[in-house]
Amino acid sequence: MLLAVLLLSAVAAVPMKSAPRPLILAFGDSLTAGYNLDRGLGFAPQLQAALRRHGIAATVADGGVTGDTTSGGRARLGWTLDGLPRKPDLVIIEFGANDMLRGIDPAITRANLNAMLAELSRRHLRVLVAGMRAAPNLGPAYRARFDAIFSELARAHGASLYPFFMDGVVGRAEMQQADGMHPTFAGVKRIVTGILPRVLDALGGKQP
Repeated sequence: MLLAVLLLSAVAAVPMKSAPRPLILAFGDSLTAGYNLDRGLGFAPQLQAALRRHGIAATVADGGVTGDTTSGGRARLGWTLDGLPRKPDLVIIEFGANDMLRGIDPAITRANLNAMLAELSRRHLRVLVAGMRAAPNLGPAYRARFDAIFSELARAHGASLYPFFMDGVVGRAEMQQADGMHPTFAGVKRIVTGILPRVLDALGGKQP
């Protein structure tokens, strides 16, 4: 309930104009929630700012929850969507990192993501899947099963795909916080720069 209120507040805080203004839901874990970053420096606000610099007066609602697994995302997807003021023009779905870090069976991750994508399809929503990759220490068998999930499900559900959400950030100390996992402000900026073309394509040329 609290997340729904926060989402509504974030959207209501942006003044509306008469022209169409795309609404995007960034639905994920701490990587979209802006973990340990000051307000306004996380993924949703940085993506919103980047879109507006490109002439698209979009509102990006932050549906990220720190520590969430695909099971948590699956459980809250419906009421998160119902808590928005209207049907979003695009849902960016970013999950998997916490499943991978906990060593959850990729079959469970796949089933949860598949269920979420099926629900988004049922609601006739445009979707951009932000992929994740398994850490090398989990072994080649786990990596092969895990890494394949995102492209295969995106293809199966007719969703757009950004292959690796953390592309250009992993392995770069200046882009990551001290925990070696979460992006800094500069890291989020790099993520936004990388994913922006896919977001623009997924929006289908919606303009203010």
